[in-house]
Parts: sequence; structure tokens; C-alpha cells
Amino acid sequence: MQSEKESPPNNASARGFPVVDAVKAALEDACPGVVSCADILAVAAEISVELSGGPSWGVLLGRLDGKTSDFNGSLDLPAPTDNLTVLQQKFSNLSLNDVDLVALSGGHTFGRVQCQFVTDRLYNFSGTNMPDPTMDSSYRAFLSQRCPRNGDGGVLNDLDPTTPDTFDKNYYTNIEVNRGFLNSDQELKSSPQAQGTTAPIVDQFAGSQDAFFASFAQSMINMGNIRPVTDPSQGEVRTNCRRINGS
Repeated sequence: MQSEKESPPNNASARGFPVVDAVKAALEDACPGVVSCADILAVAAEISVELSGGPSWGVLLGRLDGKTSDFNGSLDLPAPTDNLTVLQQKFSNLSLNDVDLVALSGGHTFGRVQCQFVTDRLYNFSGTNMPDPTMDSSYRAFLSQRCPRNGDGGVLNDLDPTTPDTFDKNYYTNIEVNRGFLNSDQELKSSPQAQGTTAPIVDQFAGSQDAFFASFAQSMINMGNIRPVTDPSQGEVRTNCRRINGS
């Protein structure tokens, strides 16, 4: 079985699996066969946001773990190089709208990202052999020091250089002044298609943390409701999150 963890969007990117293993082991010891790995991930997402200063929300539970791995589906995850049209289509395919797109992108208010995902914007934007003209010049100079042209593409950088470990609205205030790290971040504000669609939402969230928090919480619930497995004939509660039962 090809694992979703091994697909290009996730490989060497998604982390924290030992933490999930530890949570699962503790739950299996306390109440074996009750809490799925899928629900563990959903609850862990809420707790990590709340502990970092972000909003709380009621996590809907009852998911089962799949008996297969959707490798091909994981190839459609939003990519850091996607333009706004592609991003909107990917979200629309899952019945998520522009508010969901902008709000969930706000998860980049904390976390780290590798240099390899910004080098094109620094040195060869759209094949021009020039930097992305939408990027703030002082921010570009800072990132060029962190991510030299032929440097280590795996070096990690703060997605939000202002408050990198706090869940707040500064992701949007950064985008407002052209300091979005990823192309997919800056597209929400700077793309010609953003005017009248995502740009006003960025403006709203940059001006109101309460508005961002409320929308983020609802969008996390919306995302958590994307085709959850609840039929026991199609899913199970894994005893080990890394493999299906009996394998």
C-alpha cells in the first residue's frame, strides 16, 4: 500500500508522527479500540492552535480510520507554488469556499517551511531569472541571507517572521505588506484574481483577529467534515496509527 505520508506534498514535510504514536498508546491503554487516529489528529489540531493563543472550537468526533491509503488524493493538496485559480479550484472541489481558503491558510501564522519552497520567488520567479516583484525588498534581502541561491534547500524558516510561535492575525498583516513567504500565501492578496474575491477577506482578517479566529474555527470544522469515514464496513479504529489492523 502506497502511504499518503510518502506522497510528494507530505514526504519530508509532515512531522510529529511520534507524538501521535504516544497519544495513541496512552489511549489504547486507557480505553482500547475506542478513539481513532483520525479523531486524534482532529483533536490535536484544535489543542495545538488553542495552546498557541488561537481560538477553540468543538471538535466533532466519530471518525474511523481508513483501511486503505489515498495516495493519489494526497497529490491534490494545496501546493506552495499554486496560483490563486488553482487554490480556489482545489478548495471548491471539496465544497470549501474562499473564506475557508483564506482562513485555513492562516494556519501559516505559525510553523516552519523549507528554503526550497521560496527559492524560485527569490531568484527565478516564473522562469524570469529575477525575484518575485511582489515581495517586499527588505524581506527578500532577509530571506536571501537565509536561503542563498545554491544553499541547503532544507533549512527551515518561520512562516510568520513577526510572531512565529503565536497563533494570531499577523499572517495577514504580513501579506498586506508583501511579506508572505510562499507564493500561495501572497497570491491571496496580490493576484489580479484576488481583487473582489480573497483580497477583501485578507483585509478583514488583518484588521480583526476576532473575525479571523471565528472564521478559522468554522473552517476547521468544515474541513473536518470532508468525507469522514464512519461506516464500520469501510473503516476501523486502528490500534497502531502507522498500519491497518492485522497487517
